[in-house]
Amino acid sequence: MGKITETVKVLLIINVIFFLGTKFLFPQALDLFALWFPANSNFEYWQPLTHMFMHDQSSIFHILFNMYALYAFGGPVEQALGKSKFIFFYFSAGLGAALIHTLVGYYHYQSGYNALLDAGVSPSDISQILEKAFASIQQTGQYSYPDIGEPDKIRGMIEAFSTSAVGASGAIYGVLVAFGMLFPNAELFLIFLPIPIKAKFFIPALILLDLFSGVTGFSLFGQNIANFAHIGGALFGFIMMWYWKKNSFNDKRWY
Repeated sequence: MGKITETVKVLLIINVIFFLGTKFLFPQALDLFALWFPANSNFEYWQPLTHMFMHDQSSIFHILFNMYALYAFGGPVEQALGKSKFIFFYFSAGLGAALIHTLVGYYHYQSGYNALLDAGVSPSDISQILEKAFASIQQTGQYSYPDIGEPDKIRGMIEAFSTSAVGASGAIYGVLVAFGMLFPNAELFLIFLPIPIKAKFFIPALILLDLFSGVTGFSLFGQNIANFAHIGGALFGFIMMWYWKKNSFNDKRWY
């Protein structure tokens, strides 16, 4: 894991430039390049791509952990796949993460929307509820909603509509899956559990923790984590690696 490869180096540099540029020069870039729900007025068509280069500005740990993972696991994967194939793989996993995150957001959005319709709220009033909640979140970080219908579904709708997603984590989860499939017996260490665990056990366990957090809302690693984006990146990464290993892993047209 010690060698930094060409594509990984470029990705690291771009991510750091985006982070520093947003933090110190163009803070408005966060809203412009983060991934918003398609019904939100902040949504732009380029965001499924650009959100991969944006990170939480309130803490350095988000980008630090992601970039370390990219460095540690991306190099061996790029060496195994080759530059062109790795670039395709990385961005496909990131776009897959954006797709799954958006689909899950749509499920929550539609569930809350239907709950309000069933409670007798008109579509125009629902739009006003969403806009007021979004404006309140932007200004204060909090929001209110009508005490009718099914509160959990309404909260899910508002949060799907009003919350953006940032980070390279989805693409990196795809890289983690590729690493686990390429080097299943490589021994990895958890920071808080310094016991060697083989990649073929460590990486599936990490994905299952994300699935548990996404379904239950209980997270072992903190709040505001886009768990289903991680799962989406891992899923698309697995599909690509499974297909390549079965059909065209060493196809020289990629190199």
